[in-house]
Amino acid sequence: MSADTSAGAQRTSGTPPRPEWGEGVEEAVDAASKAVPGQNLLDDLDPGGFGPALLQFGQRLAATPAQTSAAFWRYAFGTSEALAAGMLRATGEQADGPVKEIPRDKRFADAAWEQNPWYWALRQQHLLLERLSGELLGAADLEPAQKAKTEFLVKQIVDAAAPTNTLLGNPAALRKALDTGGQSVVRGALNFLEDLATNGGQPRQTVPGQFVVGEDLAATPGKVVFRNELMELIQYAPQTEQVLSVPLLLSPPWINKYYMMDLAPGRSLVEWAVQHGLTVFAISYRNPDASMRGVRLDDYLVSGPRQAIDVIQDITGAEAVNVLGLCLGGTLTMSTLAYLATIGDRRVRTGTLLNTLVDFSEPGVLGVFTDESTVQRLERRMERNGFLAGGDMRATFDLLRSNDLIWNYVVNNWLMGEDPPKFDLLAWNADSTRMPAGMHSFYLRSCYVENRLAKGAMELAGVDIDLGQVTEDLYFVAAEQDHIAPWKSVYKGARLAGGDVRFVLSNSGHIAGVVNPPNPKSRHWVLEGGELPADADEWRARATEHKASWWEDWTPWIRERSGELRQPPRTGSERYPVLEDAPGTYVHES
Repeated sequence: MSADTSAGAQRTSGTPPRPEWGEGVEEAVDAASKAVPGQNLLDDLDPGGFGPALLQFGQRLAATPAQTSAAFWRYAFGTSEALAAGMLRATGEQADGPVKEIPRDKRFADAAWEQNPWYWALRQQHLLLERLSGELLGAADLEPAQKAKTEFLVKQIVDAAAPTNTLLGNPAALRKALDTGGQSVVRGALNFLEDLATNGGQPRQTVPGQFVVGEDLAATPGKVVFRNELMELIQYAPQTEQVLSVPLLLSPPWINKYYMMDLAPGRSLVEWAVQHGLTVFAISYRNPDASMRGVRLDDYLVSGPRQAIDVIQDITGAEAVNVLGLCLGGTLTMSTLAYLATIGDRRVRTGTLLNTLVDFSEPGVLGVFTDESTVQRLERRMERNGFLAGGDMRATFDLLRSNDLIWNYVVNNWLMGEDPPKFDLLAWNADSTRMPAGMHSFYLRSCYVENRLAKGAMELAGVDIDLGQVTEDLYFVAAEQDHIAPWKSVYKGARLAGGDVRFVLSNSGHIAGVVNPPNPKSRHWVLEGGELPADADEWRARATEHKASWWEDWTPWIRERSGELRQPPRTGSERYPVLEDAPGTYVHES
């Protein structure tokens, strides 16, 4: 695929016609699609490939009967001890349970879990179940890959078995049922039936219609100034009398809609950047369908950031552009920097990488879904319709934090009979997108399975890219509770580039660590001087904590590298005229 950059190639009205994409996808996908009879059903029932791991788990437990029996005996004895202690507590005596150290867990925050003997014993029982699962996993002595899958699945089972997920086992829900004369139970049952009928049986995280894209979200004023078959480019209106001469391009992930960078006013990174004198452009990718099955990562590079840089330079007259990438968009940003450096193109002045994996050798819990066998299953599924469904991707990420993103809403919606609270991040999360089969297969294999980018063995758009060629100043942000891009893995990738790197560790998780406007809870850590020791723990031990958002640290850094003040550039140009108001057309595709 090649992007036609002429003015005549731009579509100015109506729904853009479907393009003709490349033929098929990776050879690996073609080979994987030659499955045995019944393979499709197996892939649908077990897309994560947990079956073989569970089988090995059972075999290893059977091979260690002494350890397995001892673990179950400890569990049974602990259960009896917990019940006995609960009975003593019911008579007014103080008795300790078998689990002495109680971890902090917001699911058990209600005072009844400590004061009520029945609930106290019930919590002890759940803690014993957690202990049993850990002892069984230790006894099985699984191979690393199978152990990770089994641990993940066992944790899902144990979390699902928490007493808080049932009406009788949840004192707050039971109390509300009594206080409302059962009305909360009726409302919860209606919520459950509605979710069963319209949401695949999953509890809703947001109420449809609470937020309107273009009004409540993605609301920073701007214009679409370019559109090709893969993306739209938005130019945001200036909000200061003068702006800095080097424009900023935002490179979002296409796993979700771009407006995670432009959430509700006051929480929008786009708005923050514009209000601090930056001329901001943002890419908004279209939602792939079956016609895009052959789109590869090369296409996203050529028709995404590289094309956007051409347009930005034409509009602003700038000699260089700063680029900010998030998550997968950050991986593409680093790839683009290496690609441009390799071909001698130095039009990017700096790169800002937010929660971005460059070295995929330690992907954290997401590695459970990115091993060779699971990728093969995904490839067979994607071969059928040409893409990975957005619901599949969202379900995977929800499972990574099931207590927060699934069971929390089971309690709130089904047991308490409440609507989900209004939250812009979850409205954005529910606005899921698909992934082209060719791109997703290449990305998973090249990055997660083979780690080619970090090894200097990746080819994109006909160029062998080398991260060591990236000599631009870089600003890396990681989040300490990130479960998708673990901060130590982000740190490893930050050390691969050849330029000066400022590494900042933010508080919170993958998304909230980025959507981090200044507030009393904001924190970040940085080691001044730009030093990046080989060991991430050493960096953390030496880093200084700042009680402020990383936004406040990044702003002077990016401003120092954004040139002199000037009058704001015009919106669009003769070659790239304004097409429509932001947020454009592609963001509304479902």
